[in-house]
Amino acid sequence: MQLKKEQIKLYLITDRTWLKEGETLVEKVEAALKAGATMVQFREKQLTGEDYIREAKKIQAVCSAYHVPFIINDHVELAKEINADGVHVGLKDMAVEKAVRILGEQKLVGASAHNVDEAVAAWKAGASYLGCGAVFASGTKTNTVPLAYETLREICRAVPIPVAAIGGITLENIHKLYGCGADGAAVISAVFSKNDPQAAVKLLLDAVPKLGEENV
Repeated sequence: MQLKKEQIKLYLITDRTWLKEGETLVEKVEAALKAGATMVQFREKQLTGEDYIREAKKIQAVCSAYHVPFIINDHVELAKEINADGVHVGLKDMAVEKAVRILGEQKLVGASAHNVDEAVAAWKAGASYLGCGAVFASGTKTNTVPLAYETLREICRAVPIPVAAIGGITLENIHKLYGCGADGAAVISAVFSKNDPQAAVKLLLDAVPKLGEENV
């Protein structure tokens, strides 16, 4: 399935570990969607079994109400079972080609890439979009090697599918990515750690277009 570049502009990846007492994941996601977040990936490493499925369906319902793509992280079979809009697979997860075969070409299959060769291979295998990083040190993944700005630029120029920068992106550092060519930013703590996620989303949405501008 083809993903429009504007749909990946602000790609929200869930992580309930950032929630404060009294907050729920559904409420936090809906607040972000109200403010204009354009895509959501359900990535909850703390949940398993029926709890995982139950929470995924809640987030899926909210995404459906706001007409934004709902993506499942890693779990291709679950994505098919609940009719999610797609799945995101990492390099150590299921191959892109297999995920496309399982879900069908009408669904989105996102892939991770850390260099031009991986990016081109994922695109040729049928990936709908790429998540590239970690562009900054991340509290979510502590064992990643930072992706250089120039490498990100090369990836964006090498593939025709949408590219989202990912990894430690915040309002305080997103300016360092200006001009890289990415179509969007994937964020976690930049929204989920905030007391006012709507304000954070609006500020990020103002900044993201500058990622694709050559002279900023």
